[in-house]
Amino acid sequence: FDFTRLINVDNLVQMLKSFGKLFGRKRSSKKGRKGAVDTADDDNNEADDKNRHGARACRIAKSPVHEDAVVHLSAVEPGLCLSCSKDKSAALYDFENHRLVDRWTGHERELTKIQHGKTCDNIFSASRDKSVKMWKRGNPNCLQEFNGHDLVVTAIDLNHDDSWLCSGSRDNHVKLWDVNTAQCIMESSIHRNLVTDVKFVPHSHLLVQTGEDKEVRLFDTRTMQVIHSFPRKHYIQMACDVSPDGLYCVTCSNGFGGKGCEATLWDLRGRKLVHEYSDHGEAVESCIFLPTITEKQIIATTSRDTTIRLWDMNTRECLSCFPVPGSGPLTSIICYDDLSLCVSSFNQGIISLQLSPSDYSLHQTGQF
Repeated sequence: FDFTRLINVDNLVQMLKSFGKLFGRKRSSKKGRKGAVDTADDDNNEADDKNRHGARACRIAKSPVHEDAVVHLSAVEPGLCLSCSKDKSAALYDFENHRLVDRWTGHERELTKIQHGKTCDNIFSASRDKSVKMWKRGNPNCLQEFNGHDLVVTAIDLNHDDSWLCSGSRDNHVKLWDVNTAQCIMESSIHRNLVTDVKFVPHSHLLVQTGEDKEVRLFDTRTMQVIHSFPRKHYIQMACDVSPDGLYCVTCSNGFGGKGCEATLWDLRGRKLVHEYSDHGEAVESCIFLPTITEKQIIATTSRDTTIRLWDMNTRECLSCFPVPGSGPLTSIICYDDLSLCVSSFNQGIISLQLSPSDYSLHQTGQF
């Protein structure tokens, strides 16, 4: 019986080739695809972060401060930078004299946020271990611990006199704590509100909160009730900052390939969107208002596209773009009153820069 009448020879050859590819496939390719999957589960997100960071680990520049990606910064005073890292530590570094001042370890998992209390002079760190810890300069021991979240703590901020700490988490909760007693005073829980950042608004009872549900909310801190939600954006809101006068808020968006990837200015009195600042090619990781000591009101942003941008708040003009090749995502930015800046990165530790007020150009002054 002639089987070629039933099976086309060319098709049979093609089938055998496909069969060989199927059983000859390397398992590593499957693992690579897994690292690219975006999931809402916290543990899976952590694994995804580690996979992506692991691919860059060999390129991390040697640093006197951290052994892994630096994820967040807080300004103390000119020359002193407070940082936290995936290496589970927080550090205070004197970048003018190139000296490590303090290091704090005690969290069981990676740190996510760091905050300096200007009034109490304490340091607050948030972690994937679901806790916030309070530290003091010159003391390696944890002074206070704030426990109560069920998932990673992703946001912290202090009110004007450092008497209240606000924390936000992927557990959908925003909590207010008494700093002295470490007791939760009030809290709010909103379904699917995976918190990314929180900021107290000066001279008011307001709190700004951003989240993965793409909303920007205003809370009344006297009741922890939402009193306003701005129109929902198209992408996750990654971070926020409030102007020193308490009149404006800036948030920044996730995105890719130039879609999303913008910063947005909101009017906190008029409760409306004012401007969008769009030029980044990838997700914008952080955004801040610069000190109002220049002729222009300036907003600074950092992105996964490895650039720092300065924007004229009123005209939306991009005043300066400073690339940091090979840095990986630029995760956080801080600015001091002398217009020096520090930017944290995945691969190159912390970069220090100086802003020239004459032409708004940025110049790198160091790396640590």
